Amino acid sequence: MRARLMLQLSALVMCVVSPVWAETRLLDRASVVAPYDGRVSDFLAVDIGAGTRCVLSGSDLTRRHAPWSSFKIPNFVIALETGVATGPDHWRAWDPSLRPAAGFWPKSWRQGQTLETALQRSVVWYFQDIARDVGGSRYREILKRWSYGNAEAPDGDDGFWLYGPLAISVEEQVAFVSALLLGEIARSQDTLAALFAATRDSEDKGRIIYGKTGSGPLEQGRAGAGFEGWYVGWVTRQDRAPVAFAHYVRARTYADLRVFRRDQSLILLEACGF
Repeated sequence: MRARLMLQLSALVMCVVSPVWAETRLLDRASVVAPYDGRVSDFLAVDIGAGTRCVLSGSDLTRRHAPWSSFKIPNFVIALETGVATGPDHWRAWDPSLRPAAGFWPKSWRQGQTLETALQRSVVWYFQDIARDVGGSRYREILKRWSYGNAEAPDGDDGFWLYGPLAISVEEQVAFVSALLLGEIARSQDTLAALFAATRDSEDKGRIIYGKTGSGPLEQGRAGAGFEGWYVGWVTRQDRAPVAFAHYVRARTYADLRVFRRDQSLILLEACGF
């Protein structure tokens, strides 16, 4: 399986070149978006080979928001490239005295994890431990070099991607994913293969979707103030360059965005012709 994935990645690199933005397609929001019921969403997808951008009409692509668990994509890469994690199977035991379980924690969080399972289950404590080992100065240097949002990662803060101060826009999310796939961000093939394996979501008609969700309340400690969330990733296609995308959603409740952010992304990607 791993050998086949490495061959696929080699083929992917062969069909990807640095894009020149050729055109922007605008999707009519009224014709492609499911009933909103109070939801607001911003969406951008880019064919990183042809340079075609596809934007949902009315989207604010430049306003920055907390990345929440979509930050686990860059955090996964950082953990491997800095050596803080030795591989996707890097094990960390859960220490409830250091990371006490909150009431909302699912059972899958209340146990030891590998780097891969921590990303797939979106286990916050594991990546907080990663953050403690990486350190603020190293994060700031890496995130600034990657142009990842405002690149803010204060010293001693092991959750800066949750309520801030780290913030990133839809456009910046897509630029980061594009740079990662294009090789403009330094990463080994092993790291990329591990990321592909950990983020693989679904496959249909030769297209494979990779992505990571993320979400949290708009105001800390006030669930009634509404929620925001992301679905960020890319789509690989046979003999064609991949598509990078980001979908940001605001809603009244977590339930209103939990499924919508991903499912609506697939509808929008289809409407883009991607």
